[in-house]
Amino acid sequence: MLKEMLDNIRKTSPLIQNITNYVTANDCANITLAWGGSPIMSDCEEEAEDMAGICMGLNINMGTLNPRTAGTMLAAGKAYNARKKPVILDPVGVGASGYRRKLAAEFMEELRFTAIKGNVSEIRTLITGTAGSRGVDADLGEAVTEENLEQYVQMAKKFAADTGAVVVVTGAIDIAADPSRAFVIRNGHSAMSRITGCGCMLSSILTACIAANPAKPLEAAAASVAAMGLCGERACRQMEKEHAGNASCRTWLIDGIYNLTGEDLEKGADYELY
Repeated sequence: MLKEMLDNIRKTSPLIQNITNYVTANDCANITLAWGGSPIMSDCEEEAEDMAGICMGLNINMGTLNPRTAGTMLAAGKAYNARKKPVILDPVGVGASGYRRKLAAEFMEELRFTAIKGNVSEIRTLITGTAGSRGVDADLGEAVTEENLEQYVQMAKKFAADTGAVVVVTGAIDIAADPSRAFVIRNGHSAMSRITGCGCMLSSILTACIAANPAKPLEAAAASVAAMGLCGERACRQMEKEHAGNASCRTWLIDGIYNLTGEDLEKGADYELY
């Protein structure tokens, strides 16, 4: 199943528009290429209609917001919605400021999302509308664990039912859910938190995977999360083995995505269905 998701990306090479943050734009572009997609990093509102006409999906990342890009996100989201093309939201640091919360609420009201991806704090903030994030990291004490897993699976399923979107909750244990099913994915490595942009890169490959597999957004989300975790844990082990640093680890992560095969993903993915 996961193999099919990756194989379809490599076959179709979907063109993806990323309105992402300037901290990670280069990494997001490179990992999209490594994954098999083709990135356009356009954040110009005047191009929104044209981009929606030629691209297969839109990734909205709220990492480094300003009023100009916020307007582009909304205009582009509406243009993709009108064409029934997938739109993915990554509400980075949504609980960090009132401006972010207000904008996210506007997005949730005005746009239809195919998938919403965030850590526990970010997803909780979208659900409640109240602050629950210290920047781009989950609040201390807010994490998916074996003890509270069922609670967060149910939260993700309910939010998916309320929004019509696949909901991806990231952390030490990842969850990808629609209203009736949830993939619980245990790939990854704690050292990935020391690589800026892992979450942003995941949103980019998630968008490409859903665009290449429009009838199976949940499976596409699970494949993307598992691939990122699998390649991340391999890169982190290589970093430790070679006594290298996080910059080398980032490169090995992207290289790992480039060299990943469908068979490799199917064999290495550590997940169960709830």
